[in-house]
Amino acid sequence: MLRVLAVDDEVHALSELAYLLRQDNRVEQVLTASDGVAALQDMVAMIGAGERLDGVFLDIRMPGLDGLDLARLVGAFPSPPKLVFVTAHDDRAVQAFELEAVDYLLKPLRPDRVAEAVRRLEQAAYGPCAAEAAEGDVIPVELSGRTSFVPQHAVAYAEASGDYVRLHTAEGTHLVRMSLAALERRWASSGFIRVHRSTLVSARHVTEMRFDEGRIVLRVGETTLPVSRRHSRRVREQLVRQFRAPLPRPAELPSPAGGLPRPQPATAPQDGAPRDTAPRDPAPHDPASQERAPQDGAP
Repeated sequence: MLRVLAVDDEVHALSELAYLLRQDNRVEQVLTASDGVAALQDMVAMIGAGERLDGVFLDIRMPGLDGLDLARLVGAFPSPPKLVFVTAHDDRAVQAFELEAVDYLLKPLRPDRVAEAVRRLEQAAYGPCAAEAAEGDVIPVELSGRTSFVPQHAVAYAEASGDYVRLHTAEGTHLVRMSLAALERRWASSGFIRVHRSTLVSARHVTEMRFDEGRIVLRVGETTLPVSRRHSRRVREQLVRQFRAPLPRPAELPSPAGGLPRPQPATAPQDGAPRDTAPRDPAPHDPASQERAPQDGAP
């Protein structure tokens, strides 16, 4: 999933852009900056901390360091994030694409165009069909001269262990020589979430999220994993977004047998009896007012 930075000096425009990006389930985290200098400082700090940034949604016309100048500086980074320009003017598109922008959004923003920009950004960052490719990914594990292949979907969580990563599956654990940051980049589009500096969790294996003494704790199989305060908000938002689904309407609720409830057919009237389709109020239950059915032969 994508981690992006939105940059705009207009408060309302920045708020709208961040909102639209956060509605997209392909976006893991949205950071914001209100000018070019603040955005540059944020990106330098993230690179220094080894954090991943996949893309920048960048307004062009800003006071001080404008979007095009900022893009040129970003392009000198060792692994620069992909760029999407956002502007109310269409006269800078040529310059934007000369800087290898993946898209050029015009204000006012439309949700469908923002979604398309996210799709292009995801493809540029991870290649076409990135999520599908990651789903079928396997990690080779060497042990005593034998090589085993651990499929990505079998890994419930991974822990950093020095220069290695320990993969936890239902069958056991596997130690592989790679960094947790590299594994996160490799599997981010398949729902793996960094919950701690040393822990990466597969969202599909999370069965419970609760608060324990003010801290978020996840249950993965028989294991409980704490979420660091630094990652708490992002983990909570991603899990809620990923598993949010509309509740079924009452008519769609399953019956105890597992199927949908069926309407009960009305009792057919006897031959010759008049059909009365008008609704009737149920009579109160009063045994004293009930008439006895006449006996056979009684007048």
